[in-house]
Amino acid sequence: MTATTKKQLSFLSVFLLGVDGIIGSGIFLMPSRIYAKLGDVSLLLMPLAGLAVLMIALCFANLASKIPGDGGAWLYTYTAFGRFAGFEIGIFTWLLGIITMATEISALVTSLKSVFPTLNQHSHYLVVALLILGVLTLLNLIGSKFMDWVDNISTIAKVGVLILFVIAGLFFIHPANFSNLSGTVSNSAPLFNRFNEGFGMVFYMFTGFSFLPIAASKMKKPEKTLPIALISVLLTSALLYMIVQMTAIGVSGKDLATDNVPIAASFFHFAGQLGYDLALIGMLISILGVALSISFSTPLIASSLASEHQLLPRVLGHQDKRGVPIVSLLLSCGICALMLLSGNYLFLASCIVFTSFVQYVPTILASIRLQNHSKLPKGFRLPGGLLIPILALLVTSYLILSFSVKLMIAGIIVFTLSGVWYLYDDRDRQAVKGSLKM
Repeated sequence: MTATTKKQLSFLSVFLLGVDGIIGSGIFLMPSRIYAKLGDVSLLLMPLAGLAVLMIALCFANLASKIPGDGGAWLYTYTAFGRFAGFEIGIFTWLLGIITMATEISALVTSLKSVFPTLNQHSHYLVVALLILGVLTLLNLIGSKFMDWVDNISTIAKVGVLILFVIAGLFFIHPANFSNLSGTVSNSAPLFNRFNEGFGMVFYMFTGFSFLPIAASKMKKPEKTLPIALISVLLTSALLYMIVQMTAIGVSGKDLATDNVPIAASFFHFAGQLGYDLALIGMLISILGVALSISFSTPLIASSLASEHQLLPRVLGHQDKRGVPIVSLLLSCGICALMLLSGNYLFLASCIVFTSFVQYVPTILASIRLQNHSKLPKGFRLPGGLLIPILALLVTSYLILSFSVKLMIAGIIVFTLSGVWYLYDDRDRQAVKGSLKM
């Protein structure tokens, strides 16, 4: 089968994949947290973040149309800056999957707090979170044959709940509720700091866009399909987020700031307990589906980096008879368990933004470095030359203001330990090659 016949994804399929990849737990849990920081101003953050992410996404699209393969950020970095840089970004790509899995599990338990208040106790929270992780691990060991229908159910649940909420909620909006321009939490904090924190929260809701460039090799004419799809997906997501936020504010008013599950709580205002239960069930199904999907894909990242690209120790590429990357799975779930010890959904969400930031910077720089590379196809050319990469770099740099010092120190530690791991494994690999030659 030729490479051309493998590219089966139409524009509609790419568009739906993109929307499904972006919309996750954030839209169900973040509206109240963002509103508490900035009040009605939170509505402006949705299109601003969408536009900012679009600048970054276009750099990904540019590289995906030039460089074949399903590697994403690590592959682009590897091509532009060499093996070590590719290894480091590969580690952070794998880590992003692990953190996302922990974040979705945390989101699930956080949502359940509204039904089981005992989960507000850290020990109870942790037991349930680890139990969910254990179930996901067991399902991974069984295999992935049922993943298609899990993805379909999850997508139907989250999109259905959001559409129903918007259509029904728009009839119950009270204009008087749009009277809070300062937020309700940390009003003593400078507006600049609250805006930075709010922007980071909204940015988290868009980070799933990086899935699309990874699937570029399966698209028809990726140099044309991918840029249009990314623009359409991000604009659609930003519009949906803004309408959902507007509806939640208009229905709940200042009560929104204290809602643990804001969409379900807003449903309650106009549909009673039935609406609340319906929204909560749909939300839980959606979050669980995303968590399950990520739990399957994340070990495969490490396995692929080890077995196909020789960037990680060979043992991580080992698969059992059912094709399950057993070592990568157990290691990924072990690290995920450590992440869950924080017991803090917002902290884990900020970790996702930081880990994404680490991938965005070298990818943007790679798009600059490889813009006119003689050995690569022209692919999708960025309009305005270097303007979009420079804007993307500025936007990405701005995210630093939303990171805590502890988070940045943790990132430096991971980078350093990864470098030590690379040196050790590279020496081991060279030793093996040398012994084979003898």
